[in-house]
Amino acid sequence: MAFVKDMLRMWAHSWKRFISIAMITLLGVAVLTGIYAGCRDAFRSTDRFFDAQGLHDVQVLSTAGLSNGDIAALRKVNGVAKVQAERSQEVTFDLDGRKSATMQEIGTNGIDQPYLQEGRMPKKAGEIAVTRKFIRDSGKRIGSRLTVTPESASSDTSDTNDTNGADGTNETNGTDEAPSFPTKLTIVGVVLDPQNLSNPDGYSAMTSFRSTATTDYTFFAPSDGVTGTLYTSATLLVKGAAAESTFDESYENTVKQVTDRIDGTVKTDRQKARRQELLDAGNKKIADARAEADKKFADAQSQIDANRQQFNQQVDQIVSMQAGAAAAGAAANGANAGAAAAAGATTPQLDETTRETMRETIIAASLELTQAKQQLDQAQSQLNEQKASTEQTLKTKENELKTSIPQVRWYVQDRQSLGGFSALKSDLDSIQSLGNAFPIVFLLVAVMMSLTAMARMVEEDRSLIGTYVGLGYGRLAVASRYLLFALLACLIGGGLGLIAGFLGIPAFLLVVLQGMYVMPGLRLEYDWLYGSLGIALFVVGVLAATIYACVQEMRQTPASLLRPKAPRAGSRILLERIRPVWNRMGFLSKVTARNIFRFKSRLIMTVGGVAGCTALIVCGLAINDTVADLGIKQYRDIYQYDLMVVSDDSDASAMRTKVASDGRVTSSLDVRIESGDLTVAGSGDGDSGKAGSSGSESIQLVAVPEKHLSDLGEMVTLQPVSSGILGTSGVGKTGSLKLDDDGVIVAQSAASALGVKAGSKVRLTNGDGVQATAKVSAVNRNLIGSDVYVSETYYAKLFDSKDAKNTKNSKSSEDSEALTWNAMLAKLSGSDTSQTDYAESLEEDSSVMKAVSCAHMADSFKFDLMGAVVALIVALAGGLALVVLFTLANTNVSERVREMATLKVLGFFDREVHHYVNREMMILTVMGVILGLPLGRLVGGMLTMALNMPSLYFEVEVKPLSYVIAAVATMAFALLVQLFVNPVLDRIDPISSLKSVE
Repeated sequence: MAFVKDMLRMWAHSWKRFISIAMITLLGVAVLTGIYAGCRDAFRSTDRFFDAQGLHDVQVLSTAGLSNGDIAALRKVNGVAKVQAERSQEVTFDLDGRKSATMQEIGTNGIDQPYLQEGRMPKKAGEIAVTRKFIRDSGKRIGSRLTVTPESASSDTSDTNDTNGADGTNETNGTDEAPSFPTKLTIVGVVLDPQNLSNPDGYSAMTSFRSTATTDYTFFAPSDGVTGTLYTSATLLVKGAAAESTFDESYENTVKQVTDRIDGTVKTDRQKARRQELLDAGNKKIADARAEADKKFADAQSQIDANRQQFNQQVDQIVSMQAGAAAAGAAANGANAGAAAAAGATTPQLDETTRETMRETIIAASLELTQAKQQLDQAQSQLNEQKASTEQTLKTKENELKTSIPQVRWYVQDRQSLGGFSALKSDLDSIQSLGNAFPIVFLLVAVMMSLTAMARMVEEDRSLIGTYVGLGYGRLAVASRYLLFALLACLIGGGLGLIAGFLGIPAFLLVVLQGMYVMPGLRLEYDWLYGSLGIALFVVGVLAATIYACVQEMRQTPASLLRPKAPRAGSRILLERIRPVWNRMGFLSKVTARNIFRFKSRLIMTVGGVAGCTALIVCGLAINDTVADLGIKQYRDIYQYDLMVVSDDSDASAMRTKVASDGRVTSSLDVRIESGDLTVAGSGDGDSGKAGSSGSESIQLVAVPEKHLSDLGEMVTLQPVSSGILGTSGVGKTGSLKLDDDGVIVAQSAASALGVKAGSKVRLTNGDGVQATAKVSAVNRNLIGSDVYVSETYYAKLFDSKDAKNTKNSKSSEDSEALTWNAMLAKLSGSDTSQTDYAESLEEDSSVMKAVSCAHMADSFKFDLMGAVVALIVALAGGLALVVLFTLANTNVSERVREMATLKVLGFFDREVHHYVNREMMILTVMGVILGLPLGRLVGGMLTMALNMPSLYFEVEVKPLSYVIAAVATMAFALLVQLFVNPVLDRIDPISSLKSVE
């Protein structure tokens, strides 16, 4: 019992060490669990939302639309739980200029159901539900009416169907039709599209750019009023996928099994069957056209024959009359009247030659009969020519049918192809990677500080330990006094850290996340396993340090432990050997130098602890500086143009005329901009079209006219880059990079995420969905957005190849020579404000789809999530620095109590004692800061290299002010600690401290 009381008394006496270990553990556990818990809560709530709304696991698109036969084939695939055939149509409407939207049918099989936020779901024809983004942009509300106009190429399906309508190749049978939606609409509800959780009022709304292949809004309509039997896509739910987390590898493996089955069996068969259906439909239509033409020709021939028969009857009548009259005249000149009468009663019999001669004579003698005969002959001739021409045309179409119908291509995509899903996943993964890295530093610092504190604690009780061992107490029992002390401190600190880690930090992160994404049903959850392991990790580290300290002392005999520890033998330090410096130092300066460098363990612990904390602060500030400069570097340094204007293909000429007539442009470059995908070759079956594979990135494909390839360098800074160390990249000379016809130039932001280098092979998908394998000629410095530059000639080579011609919407070789330049890069005159105003005014023009001012983008670019995480990390690092300095300072004082007492006996005043002790701590702190500044740059570079976020590349930037802030903050913490240490020095009693420990 006395042993326990003494142990508790010892614990109470060492409350400062207890608080230090508890605080370090608290901060470490909070960092370890906090960022993880915030990301995990977001992951789980999003996964629950996706399951509730039935977000598809697999989506199948076809260049020729999907038929009922395709849907039936997909239902038979092993592992498919549900299949939903979907119809959609692209429409346009006037909203401060021409805007586009996708009319999306609300599925009836529970897949991709929009989440109702306000109002009610549409039920009748003409009713729609819109997104909050549309409500915000349009100013409309529930009950407002809207009239839309279907685009000429309203969907992938209609594009295919309208391609060869004259040939009859636009239908699979006589009943398949492209989807059509009502055009007079009424808004009855506001919904959240499960395929895009971006908050319209957050970061994505300020920095996103939609290119020509993406509509501005999505309208959801019920099946009532929707016509058409050809489907735009098919969405599938996979058996067992809902039981897995959509962000885990197990989910991806489950879905991949089904996509592989579709790619391996159904896809090939249905592509061939679909094309055969198109061929059969074309042949049927040609046969129907031939039958219809034959019927018309037959009717025309019958009419001509009837008219000719009537004409012949008329001529024959005249011939008979003339022959009868001639016979009657000859009889009148005969001998008796009876014979004459008999002769007049009958028509004389004429042979065929005589009759034909008379017919020709009669026709020739009559102008009316001559004209009638000519008309009949001319009609017959025209009919014969039409028959011959029609037959030739039909034969030509029969011969051209196979070549005119493209090969049908299926594109099997998973959730990764959804821009909103992949952006959310990448954001959270990147933030979580920071949460996985920083706790390592906290753990190392915790172990170092625990070793320092517990070693000093054990050393202080050296004689007591010897007494207990001498009295027969086991070494384990004696060591348990310190092990339980450290364990209790870790458990209390860890428990408080769990509260902060699973409640405080996640609540802070989720507030920022909800500013970027809409996540219904978000709630904080506790993970028992991860929380327990988080505490266990620090418990093991601290206990290991405590065990090491105990072993170092208890290996000695009780007799040795009962005697005071022999002081360290005197020795020279390196500075003493530098005589010019050493001889000019004062006495106290020499004492300080000896105290600093003779005690190596204290030097290492202090400098290492301060350096680690300083490095964390620099690392956080480095990430902040890097993010803060992204917009300026991209939109003022890399993009040399001031304005990018994009229009629809049909309005491209009007757009250029409008911009030119305004007189604001000093120079410009016409380009073609399309949205597409870049997939690393080898990440999947290149022919499968699986753009959603792990090696895929959404890109902005920029085609440059062949005659103006050299002008691209005037609009965009072209600098080749190569990966470097410490988060840097080797940047080549400006202007040393040229766009040519041998490959594409890929933006650094896309290349770094996919590991693409110069010479790599990648799979490009253009705005029409055509895929082709391209060579990467160079990687260009680029921080925001994923631009891929391609020359006009290489574009035609890629997307007008044999494979491309067999894919939807591919242009013929004649068309490929004249791409539609639907965008313009321009330099403007005037201030930044006037350029921003001009871009806003252009967006009101009906011919302009999007106008982007680089000046506005540079000023408005923000990354709130990363800024919030950086602020959190810097705050925690500052707290850790304060605790570390407090622990080291108190340990330093406790080790030197007799020394301080001696100084007081010698006549040193309190302020002189403060200065004597604090000067050593300040020097050690400065040394730690000097070491921590470059260390922070190193750690910051490594972390930013790991942040592979979509369309963003973090080019590490640490401003001089950040180094100053980190250094000043650490020194300020050191000065703050002095306020706590000085009273401890004042309370040292010289007499009692100098009493013999024996």
